[in-house]
Amino acid sequence: MNKSSIQITPCHHLIFFFNSFFCIFFSKGNVFNTRAHFYQISQLTPTYVKEGRMAKSQIWFGLALVALLVVSAVADDVVVLTEDSFEKEVGKDKGALVEFYAPWCGHCKKLAPEYEKLAASFKKAKSVLIAKVDCDEHKTVCTKYDVSGYPTIKWFPKGSLEPQKYEGPRNAEALAEFVNKEGGTNVKLAAVPQYVVVLTPDNFDEIVLDQNKDVLVEFYAPWCGHCKSLAPVYEKVATVFKQEEGVVIANLDADAHKSLGEKYGVSGFPTLKFFPKDNKAGQDYDGGRDLDDFVSFINDKVGTSRDSKGQLTSKAGVVESLDALVKELVAASEDEKKAVLSRIEEEASNLKGSTARYGKLYSSLAKKYIEKGSGYATKEAERLGRVLSKSMSPVKADELTLKRNILNTFVASS
Repeated sequence: MNKSSIQITPCHHLIFFFNSFFCIFFSKGNVFNTRAHFYQISQLTPTYVKEGRMAKSQIWFGLALVALLVVSAVADDVVVLTEDSFEKEVGKDKGALVEFYAPWCGHCKKLAPEYEKLAASFKKAKSVLIAKVDCDEHKTVCTKYDVSGYPTIKWFPKGSLEPQKYEGPRNAEALAEFVNKEGGTNVKLAAVPQYVVVLTPDNFDEIVLDQNKDVLVEFYAPWCGHCKSLAPVYEKVATVFKQEEGVVIANLDADAHKSLGEKYGVSGFPTLKFFPKDNKAGQDYDGGRDLDDFVSFINDKVGTSRDSKGQLTSKAGVVESLDALVKELVAASEDEKKAVLSRIEEEASNLKGSTARYGKLYSSLAKKYIEKGSGYATKEAERLGRVLSKSMSPVKADELTLKRNILNTFVASS
């Protein structure tokens, strides 16, 4: 790769490792052909990473990180188009359905889960592209294609930039029928997992009043515009916490079940109430309604450590009282280590709920630390980092992340 072969574009991701900043950008937006490039930033002069410039371990680390960022950039099945990428993707060898939208538009928010469902169903269709353009950010594209309201949906036939406006219903079923007809495909809608628990008078008390569960409940009405806008965000919240057995994200149609709404003082829609393990009378949720707001609220109230993608953070599994004992273990002489291990095991046995699981990990890893020596924690944490860079089930990823986080407390104490 030489300097003349790449046009410098704004960074999509800026990262720091091995004492250097690296800018990462993507030359395509399509999930199948995204290309990642990265260049080192040094004294404001880009220096391209060439073969042999970095140590082998550094190169592998960099590539693993780039791969992770590629995945995060194209995680959604709807292809995100920009002014630069629009005509590179549309009007080529695929028919393209394009939604022109604005982030603040209520109708666009309502359409979002339906459009994502459509894209998930057509992601393996080689002759069709399901895409969208943010008209607030890329006004010239939207002006060029006569977009005057949001959302506007247009079909671009294969090899053409002359679109046909879609005038049908804005649901996944109708859109799929239209795309199949225009694109010559025969795709059936994929079933999208739903993680929001649907409450009724029959199961409300069993689920919400369970003293082993922390439950967030949305009281909504089907006709409520704000409820429709919240729906895709709320489903993402439920997806983030799907691995947490003690957390339930639920909703209740309080228009159909008015008595339950009245019982909990619901006077408008949507009303959100949190029912923690220790307060089944419920408390009002008055926070923001973005995904990050909900995730922060649940983490703070429940003690979980999830990010907005549902992955465990570096704080997950870490117990302050056990960390203090780990520092003592690392600093102890060989004769003293067994006594400190006994204290770790005693403290771990006193932990309750989800933290009891973390205590067992601390005890197990402390034993191995004594058996295998001080270098064990560093080597094992690095090994787990390499394993976690590969594809695996969410359950396995959680298990290994917890172990690595606790190992890192040993490393930090060394």
